[in-house]
Amino acid sequence: MAQTAAIVSALKNALKEQGITYLQVAEALDLSEASVKRLFSERQFSLQRLDQICSLLGLEISDLVRRLDQAQRIDALTAEQEQELVGDDRLLLVAICALNRWSLAQILETYQLSEVEAVGRLARLDRMGLIELLPGNRIKPLISHDFRWQQHGPIQRFFEQQVQADFFQCHFNLPGELRLFLSGMLSPQSTEQMHQKLQRLAQAFRHSHQEDLVLPLEQRFGVSMILAIRPWEVAAFQQLRRLEAAKYYPGHKLTGEAG
Repeated sequence: MAQTAAIVSALKNALKEQGITYLQVAEALDLSEASVKRLFSERQFSLQRLDQICSLLGLEISDLVRRLDQAQRIDALTAEQEQELVGDDRLLLVAICALNRWSLAQILETYQLSEVEAVGRLARLDRMGLIELLPGNRIKPLISHDFRWQQHGPIQRFFEQQVQADFFQCHFNLPGELRLFLSGMLSPQSTEQMHQKLQRLAQAFRHSHQEDLVLPLEQRFGVSMILAIRPWEVAAFQQLRRLEAAKYYPGHKLTGEAG
């Protein structure tokens, strides 16, 4: 019933967006206006009726379902919700697995969690709006393609404090590993161009992630990528700079003076 109510609500919104009245719907369906109002209030639509109204809107039923699905998805959690995740390692683990389309069985096969623990945490994620826990403990992620963790929020701080150091404890010489470190002197214009290119690379990474979610779990594995660029100089070199030279090196502070 919840899904039916959501579909009817999406249908009403689509009619409102296009300025189509119940009277116009009634004329298109060869019904009385009272009958159309009753259809909406009782949510009693046959597929034929639904298809007729969608045709009036210039939509397919599948378009309506996609609109509904997108409306249910979230772009971000609140800082309080992120704090709830980082406050429980097992909750965060289950969240990451769920968002990457793992099934409950795959989570239980891979990690030392009991079914009660895992389902309990999935229920918490459902209450947070991060997933929908369906019958049979099936998991439906509810994040949009543009989902982001809060800037400088609890999740980002967690990874900075607990993961970043471990991430770089690696020689980056095995298959699938790559580390590039480049250093040079760029103008502000060239630096901005590099920012734009890195943003495009990040977008390509997100697109690949979304496309590969349809693959079986055994054909996917966790991959992390860190992109960073900023005005930077080795600390020992910074200390040797003359104060009057600091203004030529944006982004740094030397003995309290702005760089």
